Amino acid sequence: MPHIEITSDLPGISGLFAQRPDTGAVLSQLAETLLRSGSSPLDPGERELIAAYVSHLNRTAFCAASHGAFAAAQLDGGAELVTAVLTDVDTAPIRPLIRALLRVAAETQAKAAPVSDEAIAAARAEGATDAHIHDTVLIAAAFAMFNRYVNGLATDLPSDPSFYDVAADLIVHHGYGAAR
Repeated sequence: MPHIEITSDLPGISGLFAQRPDTGAVLSQLAETLLRSGSSPLDPGERELIAAYVSHLNRTAFCAASHGAFAAAQLDGGAELVTAVLTDVDTAPIRPLIRALLRVAAETQAKAAPVSDEAIAAARAEGATDAHIHDTVLIAAAFAMFNRYVNGLATDLPSDPSFYDVAADLIVHHGYGAAR
């Protein structure tokens, strides 16, 4: 049960955005820029995969499932690939660059400290540019905040698991502004 009264029946961050459209609009625009429209060497599916992975590490079921669905809708391999990453990034069938960036994201998620020189060197060895590293760290840091917002207020999960597929269709085709 949520810690605050949420007047909509929307689960997770969706209910929080509906509850506070002033902050919801800003946070939604941040997600749109980070995950879809902003200039990045990572495609939107890869950025969503980073968001899902960080959310999984933070034990934020709503965000892991929603961003996992958004990633699955945009990546070859779909839901099986996302499940493989969330189960074991070391054995998942992903490009070595993405594996190295997920390790950078995991270090960012784990503590508010510099990512290790080793993780950065490993990412660079797989072809990561400054933009890859920047965007990975920024997505991981932003999802530390999003996840704490959702978990901190004990938001509800959707009662129907198809919510995630419907939301994925909306996000992929219309962006985060449409989800408000």
